[in-house]
Amino acid sequence: MPPKAITSYFKPKTPPGAALTSTRRTKGSLTDAARAAIQAGVDGPIDGPTPAKRAKLSTAAVNSGGLGLARAESRDELRKTLEAHPTIAPLLKLELDTLGEGWLLALQDELTKPYFLKFIMAEQETKKIFPPAEDIYSWSRFCPLDDVRVVIVGQDPYHGDGQSHGLAFSVKEGVKIPPSLRNMYKELAAEFPDFGTPSHGNLTAWAKQGVLMLNTSLTVRAHQAGSHANQGWEQFTAAVLKAVTDRLGDATEAPGANGVVIMAWGNHAAKMIAGLNTKRHLVLKSAHPSPLSASRGFFGNNHFKKANEWLQERYTVKGVIDWKIPGA
Repeated sequence: MPPKAITSYFKPKTPPGAALTSTRRTKGSLTDAARAAIQAGVDGPIDGPTPAKRAKLSTAAVNSGGLGLARAESRDELRKTLEAHPTIAPLLKLELDTLGEGWLLALQDELTKPYFLKFIMAEQETKKIFPPAEDIYSWSRFCPLDDVRVVIVGQDPYHGDGQSHGLAFSVKEGVKIPPSLRNMYKELAAEFPDFGTPSHGNLTAWAKQGVLMLNTSLTVRAHQAGSHANQGWEQFTAAVLKAVTDRLGDATEAPGANGVVIMAWGNHAAKMIAGLNTKRHLVLKSAHPSPLSASRGFFGNNHFKKANEWLQERYTVKGVIDWKIPGA
């Protein structure tokens, strides 16, 4: 089933006092080692409550009322506010620990909506899920909200062992480069003669320059493509995109203040971003880089070059992306 357009997800807010229910089981709190691993950009283990403890928390959350939280101005403030809601706070432990602070604050209202609190993480008790929990929100730490100036919309994470690490189209070094990413490299080489094809598929260097590589589903069941589609992630990632596209301002040289470039490859991505204001943003659409469709419009789309031309016009040369990747 294709995603709904981003604009279809935003309806009038739930009236104050409306019930907030949840069947979502808690995601375990991070160990000190895992938290340190996240900060260092490497994998780390996650410990958490037992399944029985999680079930009790879920049952309690089902019967909880609406939170009606005042907006927090920092991670610590939000954490303290949620501590007053013991049936909800444990369910958001992963988000509180691993979402980049700017994103956490921008999305704080979304995190306490019923659809999010009864989401699919209960599967982690019995199913193998990718990416690892500490990497689900890695895009938010590598690419802070205030830095975003390009968005590349993906679909769902790679579902093979060791592939996904939270950035759409990207894999960690040492993992075989996926076919779609190889085609992206081919297009880059055609657009920029000095582009050297990397020996790996880690796109973290792009993220650190303000390229948000966002899958519309942030998790997937191992070896089952699309298994977490239409479970709630699309509404959450629509809120992520809205946070980006709404962040316009007067400081025209600030990243994103004068619009962003959005690359939507394939029908799935095109439907997801339908309705965005193309006068304020540059929306680039084409076929997907998959081997099944790359020759039908992805090759030759010149999206990377067009993005830089638009960014330079809006933000001066300081705003362009260096698409070269270390390790070429």
